[in-house]
Amino acid sequence: MRFKITNPFWQAVGLGTIAGFRSMSAPALTSHILSHHQSKALANSSLSLMQSNKVATAFKLLAVTEFIGDKLPNAPDRIKLPVISARFLAGALAGASVYKARGGQAYVGALLGGSAAILSTFGSFYLRKATVKGTKIMDPIIGGIEDALVIGASAGLAKAA
Repeated sequence: MRFKITNPFWQAVGLGTIAGFRSMSAPALTSHILSHHQSKALANSSLSLMQSNKVATAFKLLAVTEFIGDKLPNAPDRIKLPVISARFLAGALAGASVYKARGGQAYVGALLGGSAAILSTFGSFYLRKATVKGTKIMDPIIGGIEDALVIGASAGLAKAA
């Protein structure tokens, strides 16, 4: 995957949006890319861990687990405080990493990524509920469609730099 951080503003917003749908997908994508395309700007920062292959692998495993867990009937609503907090933090981590890798201020990327995660969490929650109710399609199937959107958006974001 070729990835250049040419527009960290939109990339942080995009990663945050992905985090709102599937929290672990944003840090998994960010860490995967940064582990293959190291940034000197991250080398001596607390975000340098995002460039580690082991961290990238751990985030990928968490993302796969989340894809599966989302379909279970006992999965908590994404707008519950602990869950939405995790989505905010995931978006903030991804956004901060992108901004810092480009030499910018990590806190700006964190605010952008975290804010986008909150907005897309609520948007995707209510869209999923309305789609299930309006179409009578089973919730896990709609969740699978969400997964496909996250994977497609992640691939597009990785290429559209």
